[in-house]
Amino acid sequence: MTGVSVRPLNRPATDVDGLRPVNMRSDLRPLADLIELVFADSMDQSGRSAIREMRFLSHFGYGLKLIARLNDLAMGISLGFVYVINGELVGNVSLYPAGYPKEMGETWILANVAVHPDYRRRGIAQRLVEASVNMIRRRAGARLILQVSSENEAAQRLYERQGFIYERAWRLWRRSGFVRSSGPAAPAMPVAHLRGREWVKELALAQEARPNARGGIGWLKPVHRSQFHSPAWKRLLRQISMSGLERLVIRDESGGELLASCWLEYAMSVSGVRGWLFASPQIDNGLYAAAMLDYVISRFERSTIHFEHPRDDDSANDLFKYHEFKLSRELWHMRLDL
Repeated sequence: MTGVSVRPLNRPATDVDGLRPVNMRSDLRPLADLIELVFADSMDQSGRSAIREMRFLSHFGYGLKLIARLNDLAMGISLGFVYVINGELVGNVSLYPAGYPKEMGETWILANVAVHPDYRRRGIAQRLVEASVNMIRRRAGARLILQVSSENEAAQRLYERQGFIYERAWRLWRRSGFVRSSGPAAPAMPVAHLRGREWVKELALAQEARPNARGGIGWLKPVHRSQFHSPAWKRLLRQISMSGLERLVIRDESGGELLASCWLEYAMSVSGVRGWLFASPQIDNGLYAAAMLDYVISRFERSTIHFEHPRDDDSANDLFKYHEFKLSRELWHMRLDL
């Protein structure tokens, strides 16, 4: 985790119109209403849970100052900005620490950029984003990252004007646990679990197949040593929390090199299994993706399976469709280096 200093900000009166920092005591409930309104069409289960949590936290009053230092959702909201017109909260932006390894520099997530439909095209979103960028610069942050729908061209143009660059477009695939295929075939090639010191080879494979300049392995999963070789206490914590991370590989049996890898995350508190798949760009990855997906489906056919995968990998995306995965969202990952 990166070290993030959360310093209190000066809060002007809540009834002042224009741009101002979030006031946790007065803004949480109207913020929940605004975010729910703006993102109603794209909000997933985790988003709806966050809205419920915001409304729950709004009852804590003065206790929110402490909660904002302990709760990730409250922290991100408390460090953001709102825009007020005639006493009505009509715009918002949130800022969350991304939790990247400290060697990568302090990285922040720009999220919940929302403007009420009745107040759009007035430059409010631009002012909210500018204020966020300036604040992270003052904190000597290394970068800002964000996700934006591939269909939201207006938002993409806004971020471009602020200097954000495109890393990669990603597709979020979902296969229902109610889907019944006609018996998943056995993998066409051996799929095995990663062995002890093979994490070094897996890291090298990821650096080649999923460079950080193009979004890494996926959202909030940069290619860094700490992602591939966890200390013993972290592995123990996973066991205690009844969560798991399986790392599957396909090896070149002649030379022992890793040709493909698949990460699978699951936890008692989360529905289904989440996966990330990458293979050497030097090979025809379709064969390896097919073998991995056959294995995963045979193991978890009665569970909901989610995959995050680059849009530009046509062969793998065709396989997701073949296995009756449904495309839930398509997002651009963007980055601003400071």
